[in-house]
Amino acid sequence: MAKLRVRYQTIEFGSTDIHIRSLRDNQEFSDDKGEAEALGISSASWPLFGIVWPSGEVLAQLMVDYAIGEKRILEVGCGIALASLVLNHRQANITATDYHPEVEGFLIENAELNQDKIIPFIRTGWNDPISDLGLFDVIIGSDLLYESEHVDLLSEFINQHAAPHCDIILVDPGRGHHAKFSKKMVSLGYSHSQRKPEIEIKTSQIFSGQILTYSR
Repeated sequence: MAKLRVRYQTIEFGSTDIHIRSLRDNQEFSDDKGEAEALGISSASWPLFGIVWPSGEVLAQLMVDYAIGEKRILEVGCGIALASLVLNHRQANITATDYHPEVEGFLIENAELNQDKIIPFIRTGWNDPISDLGLFDVIIGSDLLYESEHVDLLSEFINQHAAPHCDIILVDPGRGHHAKFSKKMVSLGYSHSQRKPEIEIKTSQIFSGQILTYSR
């Protein structure tokens, strides 16, 4: 198996630089032990976790001046976890989750690259049995609704880990499922709003989606 090729980049957030080790591109693949295959992750979808996507960058920008206070924050489907790295650099109480077996290794290295503490990470899927993650005051995520089946899985996972008073912030690039997801969240007792971001993406990629917010 060919060695993974990676790239290093620095993304500026105001006066803060966040250093990222990511996959070189979305053609990289390495699953020598068959861990990803055993989890149902195909070779085509394997590299998606390791790229800085526009949605992830928008979410990270939102977290630059988000009022963290003493809030317990969860990033769902974190991938390369740019938003978590920004929050961690701000010394927020952030926990990250993802289904991919390679995410934790990149997360540890990237926290170290930024000379920050290691971010607590749990590898879990949205349809896994009830986890011991606990409840969170804020839940964030980006580009999560790939398939129609994700509407129910993600909404139930979020609801399982949302504190009685919780804010949810999701950045969606427009894959066609967010309307059904919002309807499901409203049925679970959350208020809903959405807006176009007024954010400059530093990597010069195009984002034409929505920022979805839910609260209860």
